[in-house]
Amino acid sequence: MATVLDGEPVATSITDRVRSDLSTLTDGGPPPTLGTVLMSDADGANRFMDVKHEACDAFGLDSRDVRVAPTAPASDLYDAIEDFASDPDVDAIFVQIPLPDHVDESEVRRRIPPAKDVDCFSPLALGRALAGEWPIEPVTPRAIRRLLAHYDVETVGADVTIVGRSTAIGRPLANMLLQRGPGGDATVTVCHTSTRNLTEKTRRADLLITACGVPELLGRDAVGAGATVVDVSANRIDADSEQGYRVVGDVDHEAVRESVDALTPTPGGVGPVTKAVFLENVVTLAAARRADR
Repeated sequence: MATVLDGEPVATSITDRVRSDLSTLTDGGPPPTLGTVLMSDADGANRFMDVKHEACDAFGLDSRDVRVAPTAPASDLYDAIEDFASDPDVDAIFVQIPLPDHVDESEVRRRIPPAKDVDCFSPLALGRALAGEWPIEPVTPRAIRRLLAHYDVETVGADVTIVGRSTAIGRPLANMLLQRGPGGDATVTVCHTSTRNLTEKTRRADLLITACGVPELLGRDAVGAGATVVDVSANRIDADSEQGYRVVGDVDHEAVRESVDALTPTPGGVGPVTKAVFLENVVTLAAARRADR
């Protein structure tokens, strides 16, 4: 039976430390402030944003929330970002993706000041983060590495396969796992929608990380015996339940749990750690901005 890589104790270890940092930072001053912008009417995206604000409130951070109709002009979104960018009381900015087709994502990226970019979405912040020259890293990739380190999952020399090449997770994570030193030095393969013979590539991985958002795409034949599986996605599928759905990953957990060495639960694996790292990044950016004043 696979070892369960539970995210809760990892998240707790992060938030305990960050809570201490926050107490020092806010001694006699206001708490850090997060500004978020959402341009979607999807239930999942709206709930995702709600969770961020609930987490900030519970942790003692201020937050401001702007939701732009997905049919509105792109300029409405750009203006909302620029308002947060120019507001000295806003320490961190988060913009939810994906964006509507009529919005130029590169324009959004350029409008987020690196010093306020909580998820390293802007080109400059991302580049510096991947070069190891920035106080924060992209949230979910950092959360994955924190989880692996907590459970002593070795990356040095490991064959790692990542399924998903998004700019938020797959691509930055691949770069981070390639870097020299602890938590890196892996041999990384990134798979995507044009990958041929996907199961051959995933089956040979020592460490399989999935973030493609396809419910139970990978079954028993796609995961090698003894592998460690980090399933990032939380996909909703219809189910006969009070909620009307259940949450599953990109991997068929029931099919693989007897043969793999370790497996993140869905939900409860990467998710709690991601939330903790998000809060950590907000506090870190706020501390850096205040030190520069």
